[in-house]
Amino acid sequence: MQTAKQQRDNTISAKELVLSFIEAMNDENFDKAKTYAADNMVFQGVLGTRNNAADYFKDMKKMKFKYAVQKVFTDGNDVCLWYDISMGPGLAILSSGWYRIEDGKISSFKVIFDPRQVLEQSKK
Repeated sequence: MQTAKQQRDNTISAKELVLSFIEAMNDENFDKAKTYAADNMVFQGVLGTRNNAADYFKDMKKMKFKYAVQKVFTDGNDVCLWYDISMGPGLAILSSGWYRIEDGKISSFKVIFDPRQVLEQSKK
């Protein structure tokens, strides 16, 4: 049986978990990315909400966004990233993602950005 300290030492930090999730997403290794997400993970974004990990990853497999992390902020189990999200050729959007970690998994995250560039692109 492990002591509480040993259990803590065997778990990765919230920051490491989120950055590992982003790395897996960039590599399009969605199976690995899913290991960092709770099944009931809630995603809230400017253009929509997903109420479970299965729906989120179904969309991400189609979109294949890439993330260039600029800065990481942490506060306990909360991690905030400033990143450029590449949404296709010539469309990289400065965004912020707020990730909440519970029981060693991403339980929710919110992404905000100015959607004007995305909306303009969709009109073309």
